[in-house]
Amino acid sequence: MDLVESVYALTKTFPKQEEYRLVSQLHRAVVSIPTNLAEGHSRSTRRDYASFVSIARGSAAELETLLLIAQRTKCAKREDIAPRLGAAERIGRMLNGLRSKLADRVSPQSQNPKPKTVNPEPMNPQHRTPRTQNPEPKTQTP
Repeated sequence: MDLVESVYALTKTFPKQEEYRLVSQLHRAVVSIPTNLAEGHSRSTRRDYASFVSIARGSAAELETLLLIAQRTKCAKREDIAPRLGAAERIGRMLNGLRSKLADRVSPQSQNPKPKTVNPEPMNPQHRTPRTQNPEPKTQTP
């Protein structure tokens, strides 16, 4: 949340013409990080939570890019961008760690569930048909 407040304070210094362009994108990206974490944490499964953590990580990467764009387009000074960029990078690393921990705790069976068997009889590998107890003899035609 500190990063959200910091980015909002930074964007108040941006040129007026960027209000609905870069400022809007920065606000959306920075707000998306904590909101996705909150939504993911409220979900019922670790897999869902991990998915939202991944989305938050993507938003952090997007924020990093937007901050660099703001610097390169001279909407903000390097010394104003640097601490926010550093914070976004640290948050990104923390999110990567959280995502890894969540993925480790998801059981392997729930990650790759076995498909349900439609036909429980063993298959004849040559014809892909169910094997029978008394297969009919094959006849060759000349």
